[in-house]
Amino acid sequence: MVKRETEHIGIVACSSEGAALCYRTICAEGVDPKGRHSHPEVTMHTYPLDKYMRYIEADDWTGVADLMLSSAQKVAKTGADFIICPDNTIHQAFDQVAKKSPLPWLHIAEIVATEAAHRNYKRVGVLGTRHLMEGPVYPTKLAAANIEHLVPTKDEQRCINGVIFDQLVKGQFTARSRAQFTEIIDRLKNRGCDAVILGCTEIPLLISQVDSPLPTLDSTRLLARAALKRAIKPHGG
Repeated sequence: MVKRETEHIGIVACSSEGAALCYRTICAEGVDPKGRHSHPEVTMHTYPLDKYMRYIEADDWTGVADLMLSSAQKVAKTGADFIICPDNTIHQAFDQVAKKSPLPWLHIAEIVATEAAHRNYKRVGVLGTRHLMEGPVYPTKLAAANIEHLVPTKDEQRCINGVIFDQLVKGQFTARSRAQFTEIIDRLKNRGCDAVILGCTEIPLLISQVDSPLPTLDSTRLLARAALKRAIKPHGG
């Protein structure tokens, strides 16, 4: 039997645009330096976003966890070694999922918080869906890294949430929405933030580092790169 040099990455997806960016990053950045098309094996499963939204809007995180676990079981059957989820919001169900999962998971917010600490950021802004900005996913991981966080105002949160669900998850990226996000990030800078977390996996498709008044922490690509780091073993390892 030929010994595998890389681990098989399982992706439990929720919204398609963010999951696609994560997948593309793994495939593009995981190739052999010599130029061979040799990124790690990847399997992805996703339920329709509508199924997740029914539970999210009802604050039923057990229902969310059940969907994530069902996807996890499907990718486990294909031979995946570990799982990532390129969706920040549904990580609110992560603890329920991790207890029952057939495979280990990487936690997107833990990865982002680790990178923020590595860059010596002290106070970061968090952009994402309303449930993410109001929820515990980032506050708990950032606090564990001794990093303060701020979220946009309620009016700004409504704007961000609307853009995410009315446009970004549908693959629509407009100059007007980009300008709105840039203004919100600038106000976070004025409130003392030294970086901003793009905590919806579609936001990096709208806002790049060039657009942002603050250094960005791209949760989508950071997760993909963490998965690659885990999956790619030293030669002969």
